[in-house]
Order: sequence, then C-alpha cells, then structure tokens
Amino acid sequence: MTPLITTEEKLKERIKELTCLYKVTSIIINCDYSEIQKSLKAIVLSLKDALRFSEGACVEIKTSEFFISTEEFPEKRTYISSSISVFNKQEGVLKAGYNCNKFSKKDFLYEEKLLLRKIGVEIGNLLERKRIEENEALLKRKVERADRISILGEITAGIAHELNTPLANILGFAELLKNRFKKGSQAEKDIDKIINSAIFSREVVKKLMFFACEMPQKMEVITVNEVISDAINLLDPTFKKSKIKYNLNCSAPLIKLKADTIQLTQVVFNLILNAIYFSPEESTITINIIDNIKNVTLSISDQGPGIKNSISDKIFEPFFTTKPVGDGSGLGLSVVHGIIKSHKGTIKHQPNFPNGTTFIVNFPKL
Repeated sequence: MTPLITTEEKLKERIKELTCLYKVTSIIINCDYSEIQKSLKAIVLSLKDALRFSEGACVEIKTSEFFISTEEFPEKRTYISSSISVFNKQEGVLKAGYNCNKFSKKDFLYEEKLLLRKIGVEIGNLLERKRIEENEALLKRKVERADRISILGEITAGIAHELNTPLANILGFAELLKNRFKKGSQAEKDIDKIINSAIFSREVVKKLMFFACEMPQKMEVITVNEVISDAINLLDPTFKKSKIKYNLNCSAPLIKLKADTIQLTQVVFNLILNAIYFSPEESTITINIIDNIKNVTLSISDQGPGIKNSISDKIFEPFFTTKPVGDGSGLGLSVVHGIIKSHKGTIKHQPNFPNGTTFIVNFPKL
C-alpha cells in the first residue's frame, strides 16, 4: 500500500506539475505543425515526468490522426484519462496509467487529474490551430487556382477566336484543292493529312471555347438513356478496335433530364474515350445510369491502372495530362468539369476495385 503523501512531497509534486505546464506551453508555442508528432511526443514525456511515480508510469495520446505513447501500456493497468476535444467535438483521449499489480487509482493525486485535464485542453487547442492553418493553406491554394483558371479562361477565349478564322480557311481551301488532283494520288493523300490536322485543330479550339465558356448552351428536356446510348453507338468502332467490351445499365427505361444534348454527349465521349485509352485489352467498361429522386447519376468504370493519389487533385486542371505528347491536349476532363458545373452538377472519381477508376457524375433534375 502506498504511504500517505507528506506536506513536503505535496510541494515537490506541485513544482513538478507547474514545471510540466510550463514545458507543455513552451512546446505548443514553438510547435512546427509539419512535425506535430514530435511535439506530442515531448508533451507525453513531460507529463510522465510530472506524475508522482514517474518511473512506473505510462502516458499516451490517442486521436483519429495520432497515437503517441511513452511506452507500451501494460495489459493490466489502472489509469486516469481526459478527453481531447477539437472544435467542441471529442477527437481523442489522453491517458496516464500504471501497472495495476503495483498501483491503484488511489495512487493518483487529485492535482494530477486536474493537470491531465488542463493538458488535454491544451492538446485540443494545438490540434485546432493545426487544422485552422491547414484549412487556410487549402483555401489559399483554391483561390490561387481559381484566379489562374479565370486568367486562363480569358486567354484561351482570345486564342480560340483568333484561330477560328484561319482554320476555317485552311480547311475550306484544302477541300477545294483536293478536287484538283486524281483520286489515290500522293498529292490527294497529303491534302487529306492537312484536312485531318485542321479538323483536329478545330476540335481543340472548340474545347478551348467550352473551357472559356464561349459556346452557347441550349438547355432542354432530354431522354438521358437515348443520348448516352447514341454516344456509345458512335464509339462502337473504337471499342472494337481497342478490343474492349462495355456494359450499359439503366435503372429506368426513360430517364428525363434538362440538359444541353451536345454538351452531355461531349461529357460522355470524353469520359468513355479516357476509359478506353487507359483500359487493357479484353477488359470491360461499365456505364451505369441511375434515376434518383432529385438527380440523375452517371458512372463510368474502367479496369485500367487507376489514378495515383499524387495527381488526383490535378486531373480536372486545364492542360494537365498523363498521356504522351500528341495523344491528348489536356483539356478533356477540364472541359467535362466545366460543362457539368454549368449544369449545376458534380463530378468525382474513386477507385474501381480491384483495379481501375470510376467517374461519378450527378446532374440535378432542374
């Protein structure tokens, strides 16, 4: 049985507790949020030193993000604890304990319980400040990105308008020139290359104009099943050429939605062509259309390599692409994002287990 504490011992314990509070305050003030685990480790060590029987004590911090301990807690233990709250919500617990074979709850001083409570509050405040700093950094990045996209939209709109006229001239005169040569001649083949390149460039310009919100939008009530089915039928040769199968599933025979038919088709084209590009041969792309009460959900799942975490937040940025030079403009998903946003919808992606990616688009029923 632990002997009663004397007045001198009480004084020593108070000094240890005050020293601990001073150390913890200093640790928190000088905390580098990028290395917060080091600060939390220093806090538990300081608290351990402040306990009456520090040599046999163990202290731990457990939250949804961190688990920090001075040493492994014994299986049979007696301990006191204090909750750690972040923004008035319990996020974890701070514990201090002993081996129950040697100590009991009576060995904890009332002042130690108060100390634990104070440090629990301080840890909660530290985690709050960390989250505030992280949210501020995230908001700053979002504002900077929005500003870049706004400027880029103005630039691309100007570029698109400037390119439209010369491209139309190139295409028109190439078509006229083609008629002057014999069919099958080398000259005709060369002109076909010019025409195809001009058509490709024109499509890039269209994407630029969509991105810059320069294309007029025609909203009307459409049957989603038909629009998506027609788009998939147009891509049927591409599926066959790539040796990829597809499954189209609809939750209802006639799903109505107010949308721009051309833009919806473009969304489907871009997402499916991306899925085809990254899918291995003999794999299957699954397209689901679900009619919900307040929205229509379109999901497109492939069996490709998936999207790396390091680039997952960049894929909707204009001109960002993981394809080799010449295989893509980097505008496809950016345009898709812009179209869906103009329809007041949302788009997100998630892993398609066991492998691949699923893009999920939600269109509200306006």
